[in-house]
Amino acid sequence: MKIFITGTESFVGKELIAQCDKANIQLVGCDIKKLTDKRFHQIDIRSKNIVDIIPENVDAIVHLAALSTDSLCRDNAYECFDINVMGTLNLMKAAQVKKANQFIFASTEWVYDSFIENEPKDETSLINIANHTSEYALSKLVSEQNLRQKYKHGFCPVTILRFGIIYGPRESNWSAVEQLYNSVRNNDEVIVGALKTGRCFIHVSDIVSGIIRSVGMSGFHVLNLEGNKLISLGDIIETSKKLLNKNPIVAENNSGNPSIRNISNQNAKKILNWQPLIDLETGIKSLIE
Repeated sequence: MKIFITGTESFVGKELIAQCDKANIQLVGCDIKKLTDKRFHQIDIRSKNIVDIIPENVDAIVHLAALSTDSLCRDNAYECFDINVMGTLNLMKAAQVKKANQFIFASTEWVYDSFIENEPKDETSLINIANHTSEYALSKLVSEQNLRQKYKHGFCPVTILRFGIIYGPRESNWSAVEQLYNSVRNNDEVIVGALKTGRCFIHVSDIVSGIIRSVGMSGFHVLNLEGNKLISLGDIIETSKKLLNKNPIVAENNSGNPSIRNISNQNAKKILNWQPLIDLETGIKSLIE
């Protein structure tokens, strides 16, 4: 098996490379950033020359490269869409030229809107684009639709993976898990909006195992890669306190307005025969280590 990865220097990209190396999966890849792994190529996904580094008949292209946070895209629509949408279209064209056998696209749970209490969203949930104010989410939705349209016109099999909120050991771009763990570790007081705010956080190693499980799929699929259950900010704080043997004061400044995004991973579990294995305690231990 041989796969081509964009975004090799990203958090998910590095974990994907590590797991592929363990599984003896051959890799080719690229990133616009300075490379830490000399096996790969430094190139922009918008470059017309990217076709030259994609192997003929590659088993899968795993497209991770993007402006991948809301903060990077906010009020920065031109660059956001140029990279996330036009870059993806350029890669799709290269994939077609090189007769790639599958295109795996990293999307996001932020494409979902209008959550009602604890009602879970799944891949069939209606998405109202008019409700979105996030350039990042919009750019991912547009690329999803471009891939759907292209597949209808004879493009290779497409797998769209909507990533949940990812956490794990890294130095920057933290989710609430890393932020709160760090706050418990270093501060005498931890302040949050609402302790009941919750997400289906997922450890980076589980995201990557889901990506690998999706290699080789036929047809067109959209799948949520999410953790198994809602994890509240209060859960993160209490687990961090226990593992660090710390007891800071915890305060809320907006307790009556929790934000809850409950997104189902049942289709991915069934279709991919995949299971997130890292629970919150194990995940926070990985931060400590």
